[in-house]
Amino acid sequence: MKTIEEITRYYGPQLAKAAFELGAIRLNAADPFTWASGYRMPIYNDNRQFLARASMRALICDAFTDMLEALSFDPKNIAGTATAGIPHATTLADRLQKPLSYVRSSSKDHGLGHQIEGLGKDGSYHGQPVCLIEDLISTGKSSIAAVKAIVEADGKVPVCLAIFTYGLDAASEAFAALDPACEAHTILSYPVMLQTALETGYINENEASLLREWREDPFGWGERHGFRKVER
Repeated sequence: MKTIEEITRYYGPQLAKAAFELGAIRLNAADPFTWASGYRMPIYNDNRQFLARASMRALICDAFTDMLEALSFDPKNIAGTATAGIPHATTLADRLQKPLSYVRSSSKDHGLGHQIEGLGKDGSYHGQPVCLIEDLISTGKSSIAAVKAIVEADGKVPVCLAIFTYGLDAASEAFAALDPACEAHTILSYPVMLQTALETGYINENEASLLREWREDPFGWGERHGFRKVER
């Protein structure tokens, strides 16, 4: 049986190459992107671009399936975060022939007021194990909120799988603080993404150095390099 490390080493570079081709991951340290927070960042991620290729949807599903096997985890329900996690949760649930649910960021303000869709009339997981599917783990806030919503609906969430992570300390700390515990695993890590970008010529060593520096202090990087936060 393959380990998580072996799985990510195999799938990660393939995912990174496709991400650069499709624009799912964009790197630009000279003219950083403005995130919703207003911070200027040298990386922008939009994993919805993977939906354009059936082969990439299948590869992501293959990776998630292998990861569940490596973890010896057989969930009874696959839950996707709304909205970007839903397509990949659907593909995985179909592959494994499992029930599917999805978690909104908050409860609806109309109708039945559900935050989680796909459960029965009582809105409960009935203590069953659930695998949460995310597209991106940034600071971890949205993932943690989804985990807590599932737990409140009587689900057990020992595992969260995602496509990519920036590897920020804030996310690691947020997951470490969860009780009950939930482990987060991603197909593509930030170091593997950077290494692949270098090997494919997408960036040069100087740009890679700036991107490594960003990873150490993402919210202070822009100011240090003359890119002030955009006040909104």
